[in-house]
Amino acid sequence: MTNAERKNAGLIYDPGDEEIMNFQRKCLKKMDEFNSTTSEQLELRQKILKEMLGSCGENCYVEPPFHGNWGGKNLFFGDNVYANFNLTVVDDVEIIVGNNVLFAPNCTLTTANHPIDPDLRRKTFQYAKKIIIEDNVWLGSNVVVLPGVTIGKNSVIGAGSIVSKNIPANVVAMGVPCRIFREISEEDKKYFDGGKRIDYENF
Repeated sequence: MTNAERKNAGLIYDPGDEEIMNFQRKCLKKMDEFNSTTSEQLELRQKILKEMLGSCGENCYVEPPFHGNWGGKNLFFGDNVYANFNLTVVDDVEIIVGNNVLFAPNCTLTTANHPIDPDLRRKTFQYAKKIIIEDNVWLGSNVVVLPGVTIGKNSVIGAGSIVSKNIPANVVAMGVPCRIFREISEEDKKYFDGGKRIDYENF
């Protein structure tokens, strides 16, 4: 197997392999173009975003700067995804993001990991596992999602959390490591911010 095939199969591989590096450099050029756009170049920014990512649905927006090991080439967005400043993806393998997902500033999604053995680490060998973020998820500021994690639909991850294990659908989870705090309930349709009534009649 080539190192690229090993990477995609979840096996230990050499990320410094020439084939991998050559393709990765091309991807990073597109990311550099995206990050060099200004706030007045929204159309150009959207065009580059669609070229840069593995796929990008409708009405997605990423606030530069964006950082990606592969420039987002292995990042797949559904529709209506919003990412605030400094979204960082270590996208050595696929990161699948559903519809209506929100990323607060400084979120990190990392698919890559290194073996514990120091001899292998000294060679910079690594392995990678896919991340899945389902529909309607909100990640608070400075959330870190580790390799192999799935976050279920509608869930909210509190700011500063480190998500090392799967999170089910329809929960609020937070902490280091991230744990379920409570389920999302019908009360969340009536109240926000610790008990303030949502005034639907006014918007």
